[in-house]
Amino acid sequence: MVISFPTFTAGMLLSMSLIMAIGPQNAHVLRMGLQRQHLWLTVAVCVLADVVLIGLGVLGLAQLGGLSDKLLGALIGAGAVFLGVYGWQAFQRFLRPQALAVLSADDGQIRHTTGPVTPRQAILSALAFSWLNPHAWLDTAVLIGTASLAYGQGSTAFGLGAATGSLVWFVLLGAAAFWLGQRLNSLHVWRALDGAVALMMWGTAAWLLTSLV
Repeated sequence: MVISFPTFTAGMLLSMSLIMAIGPQNAHVLRMGLQRQHLWLTVAVCVLADVVLIGLGVLGLAQLGGLSDKLLGALIGAGAVFLGVYGWQAFQRFLRPQALAVLSADDGQIRHTTGPVTPRQAILSALAFSWLNPHAWLDTAVLIGTASLAYGQGSTAFGLGAATGSLVWFVLLGAAAFWLGQRLNSLHVWRALDGAVALMMWGTAAWLLTSLV
């Protein structure tokens, strides 16, 4: 198979433009980076989850015309509930940041008291943020899948470019989260992040629910 570079690049740029906005996936990666827990495992799962959605969109949903109304409604409802619960948890951390962390006298860094995250929990959380987010399905699967139709036989190259865009973005985001985790680990930063995450999650959930009316 000969891959057209312009088609590949178009898919990569579209993918990166869709996921650059701070969303549930990106916020979760940032949080794992600040916590210094399973960051690169989380990045790998997010990339693989996106690749699955891109493949589903390019190879299937685009030809089928998208998701059925019932499936889309169920997905939106589940996603709104998930985002609402996660937003509430972030809001509780925003209200009581001292209850979730202690300051180490050795290096002045924040040590969270919520307990370590297991690899299984990290994988399930990353999958939930990737696949229970209706935006991921609509943008990654439906929009990229539909856009790939414009390239005819080059749709595979377009899909590979989109998958590469996801890989590049999450690796860069993971590197940024790792760097921030070493330099901005303070209660003020955690509280600002949790407040922003709570507002973003609730706003997204409310927007999703209004689309069902």
